[in-house]
This record gives sequence, structure tokens and C-alpha cells, in this order.
Amino acid sequence: MQKLNTLEQQSLSQIQAANALDELEQQRVTLLGKSGEITQLLKQLGGMSPEERKDFGQAVNVLKQKVQSALEERKEELETATLNKKLLAEKIDITLPAAPYRVGRMHPVSYVMEEVEGILSTLGFDPASGPEIETDFHNFTALNIPADHPARQEHDTFYLPDNAEGQKRVLRTHTSPVQIRTMQKFPPPLRIQAIGQVYRCDSDLTHTPQFQQVEGLAIDKDLTFGHLKGVLQTFLNRFFEKEIEMRMRPSYFPFTEPSAEVDIRCIFCSGNGCRVCKNTGWLEVLGSGMVHRNVLTHSGIDPNQWQGFAFGVGIGRLAMLKYGINDLRLFFESQQTFLQHFGKPSGLRP
Repeated sequence: MQKLNTLEQQSLSQIQAANALDELEQQRVTLLGKSGEITQLLKQLGGMSPEERKDFGQAVNVLKQKVQSALEERKEELETATLNKKLLAEKIDITLPAAPYRVGRMHPVSYVMEEVEGILSTLGFDPASGPEIETDFHNFTALNIPADHPARQEHDTFYLPDNAEGQKRVLRTHTSPVQIRTMQKFPPPLRIQAIGQVYRCDSDLTHTPQFQQVEGLAIDKDLTFGHLKGVLQTFLNRFFEKEIEMRMRPSYFPFTEPSAEVDIRCIFCSGNGCRVCKNTGWLEVLGSGMVHRNVLTHSGIDPNQWQGFAFGVGIGRLAMLKYGINDLRLFFESQQTFLQHFGKPSGLRP
């Protein structure tokens, strides 16, 4: 019995001292394996008398149960310690600030379109739209553009296959066809704005094959050139957010008569002369004029009773002037630095 007590103390002490699962497994084999110390003690029962076998057998079984319980408890302790160690190594500190991320911005052309539409809406011009694939009639003929006009040549215009009726089709070169379709559909008086994509065979620092344009049209009785000038002056003042010095130069457009180019005092040098305005002190902004009689007639409106004015400008041109951008192609190259600098914040914060 003294030997059993000594073995119990040694076994329980060694089990508690095991610091890893493989060490604990080695202790189990040493004590309870086929050749283990406790297993060997049980094998000795066959050579004992019945009285000795009963007492010794009970004592060995008690020892075996204590060792098994100690092994299970220590195994659970070691597994828990191993799991806690792993969880600690994989722990994420949720108190740290989140990694910053870049927030998208509205493209400058998009928000300039919104600004222009908003300003013209306050002046009473309702938005109107039309197809980007137009007939030759709506894009040229109805606008009093002669058959030999350079704009009708293939080096200036994107032509498409004829439609089912045999009409020539083009990618519209301006938003003016929207004016024709609106006048054909609705009786005057009218006051509309047409904003959208237009296409021309051109590409350099100030021209791209695809760009955005806005046009305004007003049809009523007794409209004058003075009304046109007043609308343009108000529009430019509100867009550039300051009082703009404007001048109107005589020009020629097939769809207006009389016609005028509109210039503003250079916003970069205040009229003193610089590279942008080519030392003239003025910047060309848009074209305008009184609607030609032939255009009204093609649209089904009696030019003896109604008259009107129209104006048009490229959205990219306005954006370049307002924000000091010197290359129109930058609007289409999707450079992240350009968009981050000139783009409009979305209102979200990182």
C-alpha cells in the first residue's frame, strides 16, 4: 500500500507538471498504457490470495480512477490554454481607427451641367431632350444649313447608314435638333433648354469627338435682341458668380439672323492680356442670335407672328473657363489626380 501511495503522489505531480498535450499523452502511456505502471499492478492480482486480491485490487482501481481524472482535467486545462493563446494571437484591436479610403467625386462636366440646368431653369427655360442619332433633316436642313456647308462633309460629321425611309442619319453635331423637334411638337410660346451629348470629327486641345453642349431657345411675340442680351448677361453672372463684362460681336450662323458671338472680359488677367486670351483681354464663350425665319418655317411656326432667340455653348468650354483648365481632353482621360482636384465632393466622409 505504501508503494501505491508513493506512485499516486508521483503520478499526480507529473501530470500537473505537464505543459503540453504531447507531454501529457506520454504520462498517460507511462501509467495506463499496455506496459504502464498501473497496468502492471493490475496484472499482479492473479498471483494473490482472495483476501489480498480484494484489498489490493480496490486500491489499484481507486488509483487508476484518480490518475484518469487528473489526466482529463489537465488535458482540458492545456486545450483551453492553447485556444486562448491562439485567440490572443489573432485578436483584432477594434478600438483602432479604420483605414482611410478615397471617396468618389462627381465629374466636373457633370456638376457644371447641373449648375447650367439650374440657372436656366430659374430663368424659365424648361429642360427638353431628343435622340443622339438624328436625321439629316433635323440636324442640318431644318436649321437652314445649306447642302454645301462644310459641317455636312464626312470629315466633320459622323454619318450612319440610312434609316428604313431612306433618310440620311448622323450622330448629332449639336443639340439644335432638339429645338426643331420641340417646335414641331408644341405650339409657341416656348422657352426650353437642351443639354446633351454631341459628336464631331475633331480632336485637339480644345476639341474632342464627343462633348456636351447646352442650347437655349425662346419663342414668343415681340422678343428682341435686347431680351437675348439680358438673358445671357444674367446667365454668365450667375454661372461665374460675379459681375461679368460681356460684349457681343456680329457673326454668322445659318440658323440665326442677326447672329452674334459672345465674349467676356478675360477672367484670368482681367483684360490686361495673357496667354489664355492671346493678349486680347477677351474670351469667346458662346454663339447666339435671333432665330432665322426659315428655321421657324421648317418647324411649322409662322415667322410673321412669332420670333425668338437662341444661344449655345459647350459645357466643357464653360468648365475650362470657370476652373482654369487648359486642355479639354483632361475631362475624358480619367486621371485620378485631376478628378480628385476638380471633382465635386459627394458629401460622404472617410
